[in-house]
Amino acid sequence: MTKAEALIAGVDEAGRGPLAGPLLCAAVILHPDRPIIGLRDSKQLKAHEREALRSEILAKAWAYAIIEISHSEVDRRNIFQATMEGMRRAIAALNPAPSSALIDGNKVPSGLICQARAIVKGDQLEACISAASILAKTRRDALMQEHAKTYPGYGFEIHKGYPTPAHLAALNALGACAIHRHSYAPVRKVLLMQAELF
Repeated sequence: MTKAEALIAGVDEAGRGPLAGPLLCAAVILHPDRPIIGLRDSKQLKAHEREALRSEILAKAWAYAIIEISHSEVDRRNIFQATMEGMRRAIAALNPAPSSALIDGNKVPSGLICQARAIVKGDQLEACISAASILAKTRRDALMQEHAKTYPGYGFEIHKGYPTPAHLAALNALGACAIHRHSYAPVRKVLLMQAELF
C-alpha cells in the first residue's frame, strides 16, 4: 500500500438534531501501521469508552481535523447545508491532504479537494468514519458541558441540547437562551410566545 492509497479520510458529524449548541464535523485519516481496536459508531459506545478511544485516535491518527459550526451558522445556512460546509472544511483542514474521503450518510458535499463517496451507516462500517464520529461527539459533548455552566437550568450537561422531555420543559419554562437554534420548530414556537408577551 502506498502512502497515497492509505490517505483515506473518514468524515462524520455530531449535533444535527439538538435544539441548541454547535454542529461538530470531523475528518480522520487512520494510520495503517497504528491500529485502534474497538472503533465503532460513537452512539454505540459508553462515554468512558468514547473518551478512551478519542485519546487513542488523537495519538495514532495520521491526521485529523475537527470543525465547529455555530448555532447561528446552522440557523443561517439550514442544518443540511451547515453539515455539508462543516464536512468540506474538515476535509480541507487535513494535513496531509486525503486522496479520497468516505462520508457518513447519503450525500457528498460539493467542492471537495478529493474524490469522495457517501456510505449510509458508514460509522458502523468503516473504521475511519467511526473515528471521525467519536472525535465529533466527544468534542461536542465537552462544549455542551461548558455551555451548561453558562446557561444553567436547561440540563445541557445531561441531554447535550437534544429535544428530550426535560429540555423541552426547561425551554418552555425559561425561554430560549443565546445558543438555541432559532430555526428549529420547538425553539421558534417558544420565541413566538416570548414575543407575544412583550
